[in-house]
Amino acid sequence: MLLGCSDRRHPMITSPRSYRYKETLWGYIFITPIMVGFLIFTLIPVVSSLYLSFTKYDGITSPKWIGVTNYANLLHDADFLASLSHTLYFTLGTVPLGVLLALIVAIALNAKIRFMGAYRTAFFIPVVTSMVAVAQVWKWLYNTDYGLINAILARLNMYQPEWLASIEWAMPAIIIMSIWKHLGFNMVIFLAGLQGISPALYEAAKIDGASGIKQFFYITVPLLRHTTLFVVVMSIIGSFQVFDQIFVMTGGGPAKSTTVVVFWIYQNAFQFFKQGYASAMAYILFAIIFVVTLIQMRLAKSKDVY
Repeated sequence: MLLGCSDRRHPMITSPRSYRYKETLWGYIFITPIMVGFLIFTLIPVVSSLYLSFTKYDGITSPKWIGVTNYANLLHDADFLASLSHTLYFTLGTVPLGVLLALIVAIALNAKIRFMGAYRTAFFIPVVTSMVAVAQVWKWLYNTDYGLINAILARLNMYQPEWLASIEWAMPAIIIMSIWKHLGFNMVIFLAGLQGISPALYEAAKIDGASGIKQFFYITVPLLRHTTLFVVVMSIIGSFQVFDQIFVMTGGGPAKSTTVVVFWIYQNAFQFFKQGYASAMAYILFAIIFVVTLIQMRLAKSKDVY
């Protein structure tokens, strides 16, 4: 006869269902802070700004519903349309040249030479440096009286632009600084893509007699297609959202020649107290970025090259 037999399970043994329940519970507990932060700092402001875009709101009195009036007025707002053209100018100036330079630097830094880590770090340091600090330094470099750039140009007996004080040169000056600032980030992305290409492809191409240029156009460029798409999309999104360097270096001047969309949104919201109007601008900008990105993604949908 067996003694002490019982159908009760050992208290330390849990069923699979109970284990899955506890695992799921702890998963929700861990993501709760992130979800709360997303709700408070992202979702609620986005929905609120969408509502405000259909109102007349100065940030003090209660919002007054006016329908699509803000959006209709934007279509005839010369200042807003000018800020859009300045943003497009900045985008066309920074994206193509910035992507090309980043690719060239990545190819150069993909070679096996001494102190390669130091070179890569040097190119990436501007990326992790505060944009405000970088803008202040470049503002000094561009100074027409005692700036280093004009001092070097004077030594070379070359033309010395007024840079940030000139309507013609203010935006090119900001474009040059922005390319320099973000070059390291794009370079790292391209470098990761280059290191993912098998060396056997280049070795086979050399055996077949392909020159370095042909290897670049028939191996490197096709296999970096997705990497290039990512860099271009991120660069365009970032260029449409340019603000810090404009705020620090020119304040939108001279004569509003560097007033871009985000800076104009800032001025309308916090200087002119037209927060409803500024919200409508923000959603127009979002729609433009969304459409441009969608077009790029559609154009990139083709057969993969291997």
